Amino acid sequence: MLKQLLLLILLTLTTTLTAQSDRLTPELLWELGRVSLEDAAPDGKVLYGVRHYDKKTNKGNSALYLKVNKDAPPQQLLKTYGGNARFIQNGRIAYLGEDGLYEIKEDGTDNRKVAEIEMNGFAYAPTGKHILFIQDVQYDKAPNEIYEDLPLTDGRIIDDLMYRHWKGWHDYKYSNIFFVPYENGTIKGRPVNIMGEAYDSPVNPFGGMEQIAWSPDGQHIAYTCKKKSGKEWAKSTNTDLYLYNISTGKTTNLTEGMNGYDIDPVFSPDSKMITWNSMEREGFESDRNRVFICNLKGGDKVELTKGLDYALNHPQWSADGKTIYCSGGVKATYQLFSINVGSKEVKQITRGVHNYYGFIPTKAGIVASRASMSTPHDLYLVNPQYGTAKALTSINKEKLSKIKMGLVKERWVKTTDGKDMLTWMIFPPDFDPKKKYPTLLYCQGGPQSAVSQFWSYRWNFQMMAANDYIIVAPNRRGLPSFGREWNDQISGDWGGQAMKDYLSAIDDAKKEPYIDENRLGAVGASYGGYSVYWLAGNHDKRFKTFISHCGLFNLESWYGTTEEMFFANFDLKGPYWDKSLAESYRKYSPHQYVKNWDTPMLVIHNEKDFRVPIGEGMQAFQAAQLQGIPSRFLYFPDEGHWVQKPQNGILWQRVFFEWLDQYLK
Repeated sequence: MLKQLLLLILLTLTTTLTAQSDRLTPELLWELGRVSLEDAAPDGKVLYGVRHYDKKTNKGNSALYLKVNKDAPPQQLLKTYGGNARFIQNGRIAYLGEDGLYEIKEDGTDNRKVAEIEMNGFAYAPTGKHILFIQDVQYDKAPNEIYEDLPLTDGRIIDDLMYRHWKGWHDYKYSNIFFVPYENGTIKGRPVNIMGEAYDSPVNPFGGMEQIAWSPDGQHIAYTCKKKSGKEWAKSTNTDLYLYNISTGKTTNLTEGMNGYDIDPVFSPDSKMITWNSMEREGFESDRNRVFICNLKGGDKVELTKGLDYALNHPQWSADGKTIYCSGGVKATYQLFSINVGSKEVKQITRGVHNYYGFIPTKAGIVASRASMSTPHDLYLVNPQYGTAKALTSINKEKLSKIKMGLVKERWVKTTDGKDMLTWMIFPPDFDPKKKYPTLLYCQGGPQSAVSQFWSYRWNFQMMAANDYIIVAPNRRGLPSFGREWNDQISGDWGGQAMKDYLSAIDDAKKEPYIDENRLGAVGASYGGYSVYWLAGNHDKRFKTFISHCGLFNLESWYGTTEEMFFANFDLKGPYWDKSLAESYRKYSPHQYVKNWDTPMLVIHNEKDFRVPIGEGMQAFQAAQLQGIPSRFLYFPDEGHWVQKPQNGILWQRVFFEWLDQYLK
């Protein structure tokens, strides 16, 4: 009898372990390789990086790979590199190392240093005669440099805004563009600073080398810059495109009079034209991205996307200069598009439940990064005529083959104003419709950022599903890819229709017999965190717990401490001291409803988050604590708006699910 009992216990343990081993875990999530498209040659050769993180060392490392065609196995060129790898002439590849610029042959031999110069990014001229690079240049003095007898002071003297941004304090330096003559692996002269002024290119905080371009004939450099500072920088999105002539040293503003974002210039193959992305309204960072072209010999600026109700992003020329390829959002997926330059006809190339990200047109097809809620990024070769795609990489195939993913379903919900809203529902692996499941309402950030087919290393829907939760993820008002009206409606109405949309989504979902309406939670970050705080005071006891990550709690204190004032001014319609906005601030600020809080809450916030400063999370936690509401504060002193370090990410996931399990299971 004892033997049978022990056997039964062993069988039960084995079954339990087996059941858990095929689920996604935080540790496994951080073990997955992260692929990045570095470059693609005209003949279809592809350079890509794969980054792996080490939990023990809390660091990441990127290796560089070359794939010579769609059917060839990948070749590892470098075990470690610093990024920005590019094909150059003579069968060589350039890349950044720890101490400068390097070149290596495509066969992996002759790896050598070209320049020991500080470079934060580079681009070789297509002619092979010059290299441009970006480097930080100090224009401003720190107090310990002004007062030389105080060398150890770390005090700051601040006279204007933008003294800190995103997650860093101003370091008295600015990113400038340089170019230098080059020939056959050797720098031939002294670098020339084509800017020489206290402005940044690329534009902070997210701009990269895509904001700077060589003309194919090697005569011009186009770059993106916001030539404003202090308060004016903080209040404006007016970036412009500048054209620098390397022979004359003359710089021309190509987008004078265009007052929104103008970014990502790309020259036509014959160097005669340029295309770029442009937003119309100054101050609106989430305006519709339009595609423009301009003849560089005095031609007019022409919008190729006039009349479209959706945005097209990251324009790239075809080899013959007759087509421009773009990406764009369509009903919460991101697909590839083509624009006929002559007729302005726009065609959607790809379809499917996935997102396409970075892409490069080649003669073999469009090389593009693709992901979904159930699959991390891999590279694909897309046929531009038919939209079919062939996988070029399968970085995590072995690990993912052992993991069960939950079903992702599309659900259309009627909103309170009679509109149709796309809501994604993600189900646990081995979902049983006869059971009742705890369910999470996912509140998206942005606020203008679609709940698309993204794969996240923190807000991972398959991870939530693996913990036996159903996820309801609505594309509420304010999210792009559903037309301009839907996207714009949220500005000035943060606590209005968008909140009704959330409640419509969860109320519709809980009609299903498999959703336990007595075990509902709401989770979200940034504006999603704001949504959680607002719902906590206005949910009519629908939810049993809340989790807010880096959420806005008090709109007045947030307005007074955030850095990018253009965002606050557009979405809140102005400052809290404007008497005409007093009712809006009162009505839509979550802290006004704290008296209604009665539900357990986990607050997560990070010290270096300057977009939504740490005080917002501290105020919310304190309000919960002083009212005796079960609450916890998860604090990261060295993270910004996101959690990016392996052990911090794993801790985030563990505390997240421990909290949910405590109140919903």
